[in-house]
Amino acid sequence: MATEGIEAVFLTTHNWGKSARFFQALGYELEFATDHDSGQLRNGDGPYVFIAEVPEDQEPQTRIVLKVADADGFRPDPAVEVVTPFEDTHYGTRETTVRDPDGRLWSLQAPGTN
Repeated sequence: MATEGIEAVFLTTHNWGKSARFFQALGYELEFATDHDSGQLRNGDGPYVFIAEVPEDQEPQTRIVLKVADADGFRPDPAVEVVTPFEDTHYGTRETTVRDPDGRLWSLQAPGTN
């Protein structure tokens, strides 16, 4: 089973409010905000952007997340280095991490097992 394209872009920021307003100015709509300075925005049917505020001593990061329909049915090609197996997340999905030939880490996300 292959991935199904880009699911999301996860961003960390030092200012949740400014980052959310930036994406809203680009046409993204706020789908939800949490009570701990994070939230999700989307522009049409494309991938969502999830933004979470981090302390000033942490460097803001960007992570692209690829979609997988079924974590249990996902069988990557042997050329794909799996760094971490699928694990349940606190936000209701299952995620795994793979490494590309240049050493970049990629997240793959599947629906949770509910």
